[in-house]
Amino acid sequence: MQELETLLASLENGQLPLEQSIEAYRRGTQLLEYCQSQLADAEQRIKVLENGALRNFQDNEPPQ
Repeated sequence: MQELETLLASLENGQLPLEQSIEAYRRGTQLLEYCQSQLADAEQRIKVLENGALRNFQDNEPPQ
């Protein structure tokens, strides 16, 4: 996540040469796909632990 944020800041800064901007964009898309995959995997594991139902983490109700 930190690398992705750093790349985004570099791209938003607008100071990178074109080739470096293209490479930063490519790397950013790879990192984004990785992060999305990790999140989907974590959600799936939570579903298994919660017997198939994702819960709203903002709810203050204790588990039953």
